[in-house]
Amino acid sequence: MTAVAQEEISLIIIEDYKLTRMGLKSSLEEFEGIEVIGEAEDAEKGLILVDRLKPNVVLMDLGLPGMNGIEATGRIKLENPDIKVIILTSHEREEEVLASLGSGANAYCLKDIEPFALVNVIKEVSKGACWLDPVIAKVALKLFPKPDNIRISSSNQMQDGRSQLTERELEVLRLLVKGKSNTEIAKDLIVSVHTAKAHVCSILQKLCVDDRVQAAVKAVKENII
Repeated sequence: MTAVAQEEISLIIIEDYKLTRMGLKSSLEEFEGIEVIGEAEDAEKGLILVDRLKPNVVLMDLGLPGMNGIEATGRIKLENPDIKVIILTSHEREEEVLASLGSGANAYCLKDIEPFALVNVIKEVSKGACWLDPVIAKVALKLFPKPDNIRISSSNQMQDGRSQLTERELEVLRLLVKGKSNTEIAKDLIVSVHTAKAHVCSILQKLCVDDRVQAAVKAVKENII
């Protein structure tokens, strides 16, 4: 009885540095079972490729020109939820980790990952697994309260958290979860930076949190957005 050949994993690379794209493509094509079917230097071109080619997996950089990788990931997952997105970046900031996971990314890898390890991540994620770089896992764990400090929230408490916020504040909170700055929020909502900052301060006060990261974590954990 002959073995059934494993179907190749089709992959698109979205990365603004040409040498990095070339290096990734060359490294990945040395392994069986993975086919790089497209590459793009920015999110806009990447989204067009993803929509046209429908890959199994997308390797996504965060620091892209124009639309960042977090927003692009959210767009991909909204329009093609079955496509797996692996964040491949050098960024380790808490806000970016949280925003990436909140946008629907299936894995978060740092760029110093060994090629064979990246291939294993790609294969596991394509099967439905989630994966975090050990460094990033430590960052993610810091975002959540220690067991002694966890309080069980009832559905009424969750509803209360949402009902306290105005529709505009909910819009701002969604952008906070994506990791956007006050300047970016102001641009997206067509308001002044002062107004955006005032909305953020109001959100922190109403959610009883100390900073933007805590607000984003609470929004995700308690399904406020």
